[in-house]
Formats: sequence, structure tokens, C-alpha cells
Amino acid sequence: MTVRLTVRPLTLAWVKQHLHTGEQIVGVEELQGGITAEIRKLTIVTRDGDTRELVLRSFVEPAHRERAEDSLTREAGALTQLAGTGVTAPGLVAVDPTAAHCEYPSLLMTCLPGRTVLTDGGVETRVPLLARQLVSIHALRPAVRPPGYVTLTTADSVVVPTNADLAAWAAAVDMIRRPAPPYQGRFLHRDFQPGNVLFGVLPSSPADTHITGVVDWAATSWGPADLDVAHCCTNLALLHGPAWGRRFAEAYEEAGGVLAADASERSYWMVRDPLAFSEEVAVIARAWRESGRPELTTRAVEERLDAYIKMLLS
Repeated sequence: MTVRLTVRPLTLAWVKQHLHTGEQIVGVEELQGGITAEIRKLTIVTRDGDTRELVLRSFVEPAHRERAEDSLTREAGALTQLAGTGVTAPGLVAVDPTAAHCEYPSLLMTCLPGRTVLTDGGVETRVPLLARQLVSIHALRPAVRPPGYVTLTTADSVVVPTNADLAAWAAAVDMIRRPAPPYQGRFLHRDFQPGNVLFGVLPSSPADTHITGVVDWAATSWGPADLDVAHCCTNLALLHGPAWGRRFAEAYEEAGGVLAADASERSYWMVRDPLAFSEEVAVIARAWRESGRPELTTRAVEERLDAYIKMLLS
């Protein structure tokens, strides 16, 4: 087989340095769904004629390269610490966070089985599985804590959608003008949502749906569990309807997770995350359309975001 030239020459040479003796790259496939990085699945033939797969993540776009070193260093650290825990994540093969060897900052890792599932069908089965998985992540106590969480959204950077409920959005923005509430730190994925969770789904037996792994640990942080929960809530609300955002928070507590006890503190975290989405609705909607949800136009996602903000404030 001929390798399609979708991996740049320097990066390809770097990858080959980390293969086992006698292995060859025989296929390269672009993986959809990535927003900040270019992702490739590499098919490798071993010396014995078997095949295995690796995943290559490269930060190509100038807008994202400035944070590439931090992101790849975080991800490499997280993958190393997750090895041997009950949380299934890719195995780290190699990392070049400053592009010392590759054209762009890159990370090479093992490929997990399973696939992302963003369809409405079966969401009632997947939500409890997602909740239990996140509780397991938050229960980890790493020997070395990752850096503290960062929230890039401010009250002044929120983008109010066209035809949104202005009063509701003004009230939501006022909420995040307050200082962040105190919290008990937890190990956070920081981008835990259906697009970063792989499922094994048997068509003949939907009840046997199970999680096969969690990917994209580039934003791993230390902070409040509420942040991770709120982020997944927002994704579910925009993918499947606002009620699924509220349902995930309930499922997380049913699975043993602990959120802020004070209602105003919980509301602070729950509102902050959807406000952050307001700044990149078009990018997120495009990624979802490319992943098989053509009906999720920018306008459709904005309408769900507005409805979710109003629901949270009701």
C-alpha cells in the first residue's frame, strides 16, 4: 500500500523514529471533530504482518499554536499519570511540544477502540455512562497536580446571540462578574463532553453500550468538579436539547459525584460555561455538522444556547 502524503515530511520522519523495528506506515486517515488541532490516524504494519494504529495530533493553525506547548505538555503529563488507573486513555508514544523535530507541535499516542456518538438516539443510555465516567476522573489523585484551571471568558467577552433574551443574558453576565466561589480541587479533564468520549455500541444490543475510553487531555487542570460537569451539561444541551444539560448534572450526583452545596455557587459554574460557548458557536456547530449532525446550524445552536441560559436562570 502507498502512504498518502497527509503527514508532513519532518513529522513523518519523527513518527518513524518512534515505531518498532520493521514497522511501516501504510495508511493515514484524517479524523473529524478536532477544533484546535489537526488529527491523523496512522495505520502501522508490524514486522509480523499484524496491524496497529496510532494517533497524531498537530497544532497547525497560528491561532492555536501559541498555546500548543502548554496543551501538549499537559496532555503528555495526563496520559502518563492515567496509565494504570481505572480511566482508559490513550498511551503516550512521543511528544514534541515546541516543534523541535516536526513542522508543528505534535503528540503521538496509541489509538483506542470505539467511536464518538453524537446522535440523539440512545442519549438516555449514554448520559448515565458519561456521568459515571466523569465521577471516576474526579476521583483520581495524581502524584503531581496539573496546573490550575483557566477561564478565558469574561463578562465583557460574551457574545449575545441575535434575537436572544437580552434580559436573561444580562442577568447571566452579571453572575460571572462576581469572584469565583471557593471550591475543593479535583483532577479535571476540562473538555469532558460526548465528542471526547469513545463508545462501543453493538447495533444488535444497544443496552450493551459502554465507554471504551476518553481522549483529548490537552486542557487537563486542577479545579472545581462543577466546571467539568457544567461543560458536559452545555454540550449535551446544545446537542440534544436544554433538558439534557440539567439531566447530566442530576446523573453526576446519582453516580456519587459532589457539586457545590450552595445553590448560588452551583449556578455560577453552570452559567459560566454556556456563556463561554457564545464566543465560538460557529466553530463548534461546524465541527458537529462535520461529525454527522447537519441540522445543527449556527443559528440552531444559538437558539438552543439561548433556551439553555433561560432554563438555568428560571
